[in-house]
Amino acid sequence: MENQNNVTEFVLLGLFKTQEVKIICFVIFLFCYFAIFFGNIIIFITIVCSHLIQQPMYYFLCHLSYMDLAYTSTVVPRLLRDLIAKQKYISYNSCMTQLFTAHFLSGIEMFILVSMAFDRYVAICKPLHYMIIVNRQRCNIMLLMAWIVAFWHAIAQMIMVIRLPFCGPNLVDHYICDVKALLKLVCTDTRIPNILVIANTGMVVLATFLVLVASYIVILYNLRNHSSDARHKALSTCASHVMVVVLFFVPCIATYIPPPNASQNDKGFSMFYTVIAPMMNPLIYTLRNTEMKNAIQKVWLAKLFLVFK
Repeated sequence: MENQNNVTEFVLLGLFKTQEVKIICFVIFLFCYFAIFFGNIIIFITIVCSHLIQQPMYYFLCHLSYMDLAYTSTVVPRLLRDLIAKQKYISYNSCMTQLFTAHFLSGIEMFILVSMAFDRYVAICKPLHYMIIVNRQRCNIMLLMAWIVAFWHAIAQMIMVIRLPFCGPNLVDHYICDVKALLKLVCTDTRIPNILVIANTGMVVLATFLVLVASYIVILYNLRNHSSDARHKALSTCASHVMVVVLFFVPCIATYIPPPNASQNDKGFSMFYTVIAPMMNPLIYTLRNTEMKNAIQKVWLAKLFLVFK
């Protein structure tokens, strides 16, 4: 397809039109971004500076916290700027960069969650072989595969959009450069690109979610043979992961599985996996986790002691 692109910049319409609502939302999202930043930084530093880094589950959690921070930093600062700015222009190149980066980092997050589910499955269903199966080398391989698969997913999305012609309106009905919002501005038949989006994003997210659900059904089935204390500890750990999975995957499925002409609120759904899930992850993984709470107390009390010594 020949690219006849007359658009050099886009206008992000954002979430709201009323100025008073925008100011209130600016304060709310600024607070959310600070919560995301400090919450994930605390988890990242706590794990790196404690014995927890030696455990596969926390090794993955450390990487997830880093990805949460990186992912939201590609979305929220721009959202905050547009809430108070009169001009909401974003250049074509910046839009494509945001599209690639958002899909790349969210893809890594998705496959880190899969790796964490694999870790819990082995820990509960094959405890005697746990340290052999989930060793540091295999953890690094899984993380490397997450980066590689996410990269090819993101590059495929970006190349598909770059090859499409934008020759008319440039008003993007979203607060980020989302692929489905951009396809509505393309001045050609978008049936094939829409199918590709559903296949490359929607079906991948749905299939991954179903695999995760199946893994936790297997875990619950195997827990019946464990003691009550072991079941309680395993369920507490798995419950935290399930909450994170639901917060991330269900809105993604609701966004990318339906066809583009379906009546839905993509902007509302995307708030869950761009802002709410990264903000809730530190709370979910710390409030329900005694090991994390103890490690936070030891690491940060030690740092405060050194500061005031």
